[in-house]
Amino acid sequence: MLRVILTAMTMTHTGDGLPVKSPTEVGMSGTRLGAIERVIERGIKAGGYPGASVVVGRKGAAVFEKGFGKLSWSSTSTAVDAQRTIYDVASLSKVVGTTTAIMILFDEKKIGLDDPVVNYIPTFGGGDKDRVTIRQLLTHTSGLPAGRDIWRIAQTPLEARALVLNTPLEGRPGAQYIYSDLGADVLGLIVEVVASEPLDKFLTRRVFDPLGMNETFYRPADSLRYRIAPTEVSPPRGYPLRGEVHDENAYALGGVAGHAGLFSTAADLSVFAQMMLNGGEYNGVQIISKPTVELFTSRAFGHRALGWDTAEGDYGSGRYLGPTAYGHTGFTGTSMWIDPEREMFVILLTNRVHAARALRPAKVISDVRADLSDAAVLSVLDGPKLASGKRTFRADREVGWNPPPRRASRRRHRPSKHHTIASASSKSRASSSKKTTSSKKSTPVKKTTTKKSR
Repeated sequence: MLRVILTAMTMTHTGDGLPVKSPTEVGMSGTRLGAIERVIERGIKAGGYPGASVVVGRKGAAVFEKGFGKLSWSSTSTAVDAQRTIYDVASLSKVVGTTTAIMILFDEKKIGLDDPVVNYIPTFGGGDKDRVTIRQLLTHTSGLPAGRDIWRIAQTPLEARALVLNTPLEGRPGAQYIYSDLGADVLGLIVEVVASEPLDKFLTRRVFDPLGMNETFYRPADSLRYRIAPTEVSPPRGYPLRGEVHDENAYALGGVAGHAGLFSTAADLSVFAQMMLNGGEYNGVQIISKPTVELFTSRAFGHRALGWDTAEGDYGSGRYLGPTAYGHTGFTGTSMWIDPEREMFVILLTNRVHAARALRPAKVISDVRADLSDAAVLSVLDGPKLASGKRTFRADREVGWNPPPRRASRRRHRPSKHHTIASASSKSRASSSKKTTSSKKSTPVKKTTTKKSR
């Protein structure tokens, strides 16, 4: 269902997402926004994902809000609704959940960015780990590895937490960037120590409830299962996943983790995005101070901000977002990009990990994310001017989405190493005697090269 306002006199209730306005009311082109439908539907048709939720917002309102496709590939599956369909948002949990909690505690001066982690969790330390700071965890420069198969070892969530904390460093703190789920998990544990309550309860009390985000939570109730988009069909757990966190380590940690575990709707996330654009405030409720929002969303190490990523044309952010834009993506096929310069945000939720039919679903979702962002920015009529040039979308070309199978190359016969000089000479004479009669008919043999696959 597509919500587009024809009049500004529309009200929404708490939990229904943002108020909606027509594109022209917020300086956008409805015609150009129409390209979003083509891009998302091409991704479905190519087999990248069975359905998607999209919200584009600007100047305090939703200007494009629509569900596409279905929750699964089944012909009897429910249609996606941007306000009601619940998705496993994967690594969006890092920013909507964990980073937001850290921002609140930082605002309250209960933590310092350059405080060593061992000040809060002594069992984390030992050697170079004594020097790891909260800032380094936020910028993925702590030296912790990208991940660890905790789910293969831990028998209980308590054991899983211990394994997170005793993971050895892979590099020196502050020396290099390693995108690490484990670092986000440690941040989540710091929140629990400082706040003296579980991460999910802290976020519900301090963020989700005050914002009216009633469809955002960890470990959703079984009664909501019919509205939740399924994820993996054959995971290590041995049964199809629907309403359980897709990430195996997050599941081992009890379903609530710093790096994953959050479920939400596109409409709920639009309220969160608008709160960030408003400098930490929404509907008169101040969640985070404006200076803290600006600090955490500014570049701190390479393309990374504090917890957040920034838009550099990679990771699905597209080509046209402004220099202060920030956001994040999630492995299940989700993304959120926020552009303060244009007062705009773009949200995409999919379950691309659910039995994708495309040969390269990761390429499909990467292109669709970027196209969605580009289409939204190109629809802005009163924002910063873009360089002129041909406006094309990756989804219209579908490069690498479903590549045809490679044809087996014919091997040319090579002479045996044991051929004698005499036999080689006799073949050479025979060959030269034929050249005079067949030179006009012969065609040169083209050399073939083989590219290494990355």
